[in-house]
Amino acid sequence: MTNFDAKNPPKPELIDTCVHCGFCLATCPSYRVIGKEMDSPRGRIYLMDAINKGEATIDMATSEHFDSCLGCLACVTTCPSGVQYDKLIAATRPQIERNQPRSLADRLIRTLIFNLFPYPNRLRILLPPLWLYQKSGLQKFLRSQGILKKFVPRLAAMEAILPAITADAWQDNLPEVIPAQGKQRYRVGMILGCVQRLFFSPVNEATARVLTANGCEIVIPKTQGCCAALPAHQGQEAQAQTLARQMIDSFIDLKLDAIIINAAGCGHTLKEYGHILADDPEYKAKAEAFASQVKDVQEFLSSIELTAELHAVTSSEITIVYQDACHLLHGQKISLQPRQLLRQIPGVKLREPLDAGLCCGSAGIYNMLQPETADELGRQKATNLINTGASLIASANPGCSLQIQKHLELQNSQVKLLHPIELLDYSIQGKKID
Repeated sequence: MTNFDAKNPPKPELIDTCVHCGFCLATCPSYRVIGKEMDSPRGRIYLMDAINKGEATIDMATSEHFDSCLGCLACVTTCPSGVQYDKLIAATRPQIERNQPRSLADRLIRTLIFNLFPYPNRLRILLPPLWLYQKSGLQKFLRSQGILKKFVPRLAAMEAILPAITADAWQDNLPEVIPAQGKQRYRVGMILGCVQRLFFSPVNEATARVLTANGCEIVIPKTQGCCAALPAHQGQEAQAQTLARQMIDSFIDLKLDAIIINAAGCGHTLKEYGHILADDPEYKAKAEAFASQVKDVQEFLSSIELTAELHAVTSSEITIVYQDACHLLHGQKISLQPRQLLRQIPGVKLREPLDAGLCCGSAGIYNMLQPETADELGRQKATNLINTGASLIASANPGCSLQIQKHLELQNSQVKLLHPIELLDYSIQGKKID
C-alpha cells in the first residue's frame, strides 16, 4: 500500500528505471557537500520507492532529503540508464507540500517568498525602503556585525544576494511593440521575468536591442506575470498552474515565430507548461503549443544568421569564462550555442572552468532555504571561475548571477559579470566595456 496520495505520485515505472549504479553521485551537488546517500538522486529514488511501497512515510526526516535537492538536473545529464529524475522530483515535491506540515519558521519564509517574488508589482513596492536601507548605511552596518546571520540566517541569506537598487528598477522602459531595425525577419514575443525586470532591467533592454538589430519585431504583452518557475520548483502546484495560465493567456493569438526568454530557470519552466497543465483539459493543448514556441534568447539567436555587425568590446583581446546555468545546460541542453555566439565577437577568447556543470547553489530559492549548502557550492563555483584567469564572467540566469556576484565579493575578486546578451549588445553598438 502506497503512502503517496492519489494525486499524480511519482510513477513506479520511472522509479524502476534506476539501477542504482551510482553514476549520479559524483555530479550531484547536494551529495558532494552533505555526503549522505539519501541526499543524492539515487538515495531519493530509494525513498520514493519505499514510500510508494508503504515501507516509509512522508515525514520530517524524509522531507529533508527531498528538500536538499537543488533540482539542478545534473543527474539527468549523467545517468546512463536515462532515469527521468526531473519528472520524479517534480511529482514528489507537491506530495511533500500537501502531506508534510512545515515548521513555523519554514512556513513564514516560504509564505514571504511565494507571496512576493512571483509578483513584480508587489516587489516594486519594496524598492523605496530597500533603496533607503542600502543608502542609509544600515545594510553595511548589519552585514559588518553579522546580526541577521546570527538571528535570522535565512533572511540573512536573502539579504546577502540583494543587488544594488537603481532608478531603472522603478520603471518599465520597454513599450508593448518594438519594431525591427531594417527589414523585419521575425515577429517574437518577449518575457520580462520578475526579478529580471526589476533588478536586471539592463539585460531586458539589451535583449530587445539585440533582437531588433537582427530583424525581429518584438511584442511584450503588459498582462504577462511570473513564469511560475519558483513555485513549480518547490511543489507549489496550484500557484504554478495559475501563473502558467496567465502567461499563456498573455501571449495567445499573437502570431509569433517564437517566445523569447533570457533567464535560464524561467525558460526551463516555460518549456514544461505542457507537463504543469497536463491535467487541465482547457489549457493542456494551449500549454503544449505555448511551450513549443519558447526559445532561450541564445538558442534563438544561434538558430538564425546574425545580420548585425559585431565589433570588439575592448581595445585588446578579452578573456571570458561562460558560466553554465543548470537549467540551460541540464534542463534545456543548451551549452554550445552561447559559446558560439560569444566567439563571434571580435577579440573574445573563451576559457572553461573546472566543474563547469556543477550548480552554483542558487537553484531558484535554494540559497535562501538551504543557505549552508548553497554557500559551499557558491564558494566552489566562484573559485573555479576566478581560477580560469578570465577578466569577465558571462552568466545567463539572474539567480546564478546574484549568487556568483555574492561569492566573488566574499573572495575580494574584481572580475566583472555580465549576461551574454549584454556582451552582444555592446558588440553591436560598438561600445567598450568599462
